[in-house]
Amino acid sequence: MKQGLGTQLRHLIELLDGAVDAAYGEAGLAYRPRYTPVMRVLAAHGSLTVGRIAELAGITQPAVTQTLALMKADKLVSITASDSDARQRVVRLSAHGVSLLDRLRDCWDATRQAADSLDAELPYPLSLCLHEAIEALRRQSFGDRIRAARRGQADAHSRPDTAPDLAPSPHLESE
Repeated sequence: MKQGLGTQLRHLIELLDGAVDAAYGEAGLAYRPRYTPVMRVLAAHGSLTVGRIAELAGITQPAVTQTLALMKADKLVSITASDSDARQRVVRLSAHGVSLLDRLRDCWDATRQAADSLDAELPYPLSLCLHEAIEALRRQSFGDRIRAARRGQADAHSRPDTAPDLAPSPHLESE
C-alpha cells in the first residue's frame, strides 16, 4: 500500500532529525535540531522580537514561541519585555547560547555537507523539491487544494455523465 504524503514526510523528518540529534550528542551538545533556525537567526541578528525571528527563520510564530520556551529551559536564550512596547518580547542568546556557537557551526557545516550528499544521490535534489513545494503552497494552500478536491468530487457525483459506475464489474461476476 502506498504511504500518504503526511506519513512519508513524518518518516523523512524522523530519519533526518534522528541523525542530526545523534550528531549533536556525538559532539557533546545537549541541543535539539528544532532550535537551529532560531539559533541561526539570533546568532546573525542579535536581539529580536518573536515575530521578527519567525519572519527571518521562515517558520510560524507559534512554532517560534514553542521553541523559545524549550530553549529558555535549556538556558540558551534570555527573553525580556521590549523597552518600547511591553507587549512585545525581545529574545537574545544567553551567554551559554553564545558559548555553543562555534561547536554548533561545525555541526551545521557537517549537516549541510550531508544534505548536499543526499541531494547529489537523488534524481532531483530534495532541497529544491522542498523549496518548490513550499512556494507552490504559498501560491495555493493545501487547505485550498483539499477544498477544491472536495468540490470536484461533489461536482462529479452530481453530474450523471461523470457519476461513478456502481454496477458490478463484469470481470468480477465471471470469476
